Amino acid sequence: MTAGLLVALGLLPSLIWMFFFYRQDCHPEPKYLITKTFLMGIIISPLAVLLQLGFKQIDSWTPFNTLIAQGSLFFLWAAFAEEFIKYYAVRTIALTDSAFDEPVDAVIYMIVAGLGFAAIENILYLFTSIVSNGTQTTLLLWGMRSVGATLLHALSSGIIGYFLALSWFFQNHRKKLLFVGLAVGTLFHFSFNAFLANADNQFRGLMLSVGLLCVMAFLVFLLFVKIKERSSSAIPRLSVATEKEISSA
Repeated sequence: MTAGLLVALGLLPSLIWMFFFYRQDCHPEPKYLITKTFLMGIIISPLAVLLQLGFKQIDSWTPFNTLIAQGSLFFLWAAFAEEFIKYYAVRTIALTDSAFDEPVDAVIYMIVAGLGFAAIENILYLFTSIVSNGTQTTLLLWGMRSVGATLLHALSSGIIGYFLALSWFFQNHRKKLLFVGLAVGTLFHFSFNAFLANADNQFRGLMLSVGLLCVMAFLVFLLFVKIKERSSSAIPRLSVATEKEISSA
């Protein structure tokens, strides 16, 4: 496989899922802002790696490094770092843009940033796998990540986006809602990784991960519908000034 093909394969699942979610928006977002948010999800991803490495380094100086060796605490921190970075990408690019003009946009842009993050992660995994495992195993990995990790990033980000959307209606609780959103998104992300890392029963771990994705997909669908209904009945359009207040959360 050529490097170009590996990059294309890494991007493809994210682009397919992005097209799917983009079509769910009754008022489609401008393509320039969708593209910028997606690219920011890619560009900002090294910060998550730095946060994870920094946590490992700090932990090596504490008496809790046994927990890190077992993976539990590191998985939790890694999940939080990735979810926070995806939120930061949206905050940097989309939240203060004039096109960000209704609550449901928060869900859309969080999903797009998550898919950008997943794209670069997929590319890195594919390059690593082709060197170590060959073409057949790499294609299998690609298929699994296309419907597994890629969708996980989109859904966990979408859940955070729902809580960001709620902050349009409860502006006095913006920071609390952001905290809850990050906590819930991190918990789902952590649970998925923990299930897959179940070395005692890999099949059971895989089934639990698939089941969790189904639950998350159903939840995001319900939350997406709920926030659209609330937007149309309460505050269909908000000012840029309000968006800037939300971005300061």
